[in-house]
Amino acid sequence: MESRAIWEVDGLEVRQQRGRPRIFGRFPYNAWAVLSDRGAVRKESIEPGAFSYTLEDPLQEISLLFGHSFDKPLASRLGGSLTFEDSEDFLSFIAEIPEGAERASHVVDALAMLGAGLIKGISPGFRVPPKDVVPNAERLVPEPGNPKVFIRMLAKLVLYELSLVTRPAYESSSAELRALNRFHVSHSTAKRFLLP
Repeated sequence: MESRAIWEVDGLEVRQQRGRPRIFGRFPYNAWAVLSDRGAVRKESIEPGAFSYTLEDPLQEISLLFGHSFDKPLASRLGGSLTFEDSEDFLSFIAEIPEGAERASHVVDALAMLGAGLIKGISPGFRVPPKDVVPNAERLVPEPGNPKVFIRMLAKLVLYELSLVTRPAYESSSAELRALNRFHVSHSTAKRFLLP
């Protein structure tokens, strides 16, 4: 089963280091997402360590994408431009836009939208392993104070991408663009963005 929920991140920002734009972000664990699927509403939460299978295998590719589109890559783990730090509270990442990629139209758009505060969230692209391979990868637990509603708790997942998105599902966290940096981007005509 593939899932593409959108979670708001705590601390999404762009900085310039060594002349390269870098995107910093954190995805929260143990936060609830409220998802709509064909009229049905459900809740889910990703537990700490859920992505450990993928993160612990250095040969597993994880991409940072713009809007879940594999034809709009921003950074790549195997390409050396995307790194992670996993903790009990967050999955943190640093994405350095590869040299030359900052001229691609989707990269220009992503950085401009980040700078304008229009991108506020991260949506992980993952798969839940089959039950015969990982029996307790997911489970349903009653919502505290509302036992008729169940929350899908995700404990073991195969992460293959993170995407920058505009509409976060997690209201309990926040995203912001903190750094004041100027960088030059070429895109049909030269443009200069000031990232607030």
